[in-house]
Amino acid sequence: MKIAILGTRGIPAAYSGFETAAQELASRLSARGHEVTVYCRPHVVDRKLASYQGARLVHLPTIQNKYLDTFVHTLLSAIHAARVTRPDVALFFIAGNSPLCQITRAASIPTLINIDGLDSDRQKWPAPAKAYLRFAERAAPRFADQAITDSHAVADTFERRYGTRIGVVPYGVHDPGHAGRQTLEELGLEPRRYILFVGRLEPENNPHLLVEAFSRIDLRRARGMKLAIVGGAPYADEYIRQVWRTADPRVVFPGYVFGRRYWELQRHAYLFCAPTGVGGTHPVILEAMAAGNCVLVNDHPPNAETVGDAGIYFSGRGGVASLSEQLARLLDEEQLVVRYRERARQRARQYSWETVTDQYERLLTAVYDARRPGRLPAALVDVEPAIAGSA
Repeated sequence: MKIAILGTRGIPAAYSGFETAAQELASRLSARGHEVTVYCRPHVVDRKLASYQGARLVHLPTIQNKYLDTFVHTLLSAIHAARVTRPDVALFFIAGNSPLCQITRAASIPTLINIDGLDSDRQKWPAPAKAYLRFAERAAPRFADQAITDSHAVADTFERRYGTRIGVVPYGVHDPGHAGRQTLEELGLEPRRYILFVGRLEPENNPHLLVEAFSRIDLRRARGMKLAIVGGAPYADEYIRQVWRTADPRVVFPGYVFGRRYWELQRHAYLFCAPTGVGGTHPVILEAMAAGNCVLVNDHPPNAETVGDAGIYFSGRGGVASLSEQLARLLDEEQLVVRYRERARQRARQYSWETVTDQYERLLTAVYDARRPGRLPAALVDVEPAIAGSA
């Protein structure tokens, strides 16, 4: 099949879980003989890069604005796909793009959308944007041939909120095995002597919560431990500056880190903390577990679905106090951390990008077959696979 992937910033992955999913799926679908096209944004992906891991890259312009960037780029991508690329099937990411699925469907291109988490719950959006996102979420199953998400907890919320059950395909994880220490040396970190956060530096991901909670732990109890806050965010400069200003000297801000350097940081952390209270399955949590990290997460239901009994929780309602309490406990109980590292490693083995690709391949084939004359449509709604296998 000819498959187009739209709605992300493009590949190689250089921002978030959307791009990680696009990269993993594109490379694996290409390896299986499909002709995959990924639409990319020029301020993220080098225009000179024509292909990546078997997938063809199409670079289209956009407006670099917090509220228009994704929509404008996906609009142009959908028009290009409908008029030029003409794929057999289109795969969109992000709920806010759901109205644009009508462009590909109007061109008789079967369309699947992964709405990921419920973006309308994110604090960064003003009221008009939240209203639009609620509309786009509600309409996604109608605008696309099939709508899915990456978490059963998100699917449950979607059904309660909008009265429609959508399918679920969680993200996978692949550990490339990088175990060097060069990145630690560059950043002044020592193995097992730092707590790691990775993510977009936006309010709903709560890096400010972690920075404040860490600052409450006195120097003697911390035993020289540092905190590494890895990541960034477009259009969030003022918030990021606020987080910097509140951090004490024990906090390191290396910015975005990818590839080998990223996995070196994951491999040698004392523990990984994900304080985020929004979204669905966060690939970075899966990657932390695959790297053998003890994971401490907000008790947000999708986080609990991902981690199960292989991680430790703090109360999202309890905020800084609850997080600081759990951090102090884990700093005091090193053997507990060691036990949870092994639990996390075992849990990560349940998530496989190959199994995830199997599910997407079946879904894409099903939406394609459902549109072909004379073909009986496959069951498209009850897609809730148990992810199993090795990464």
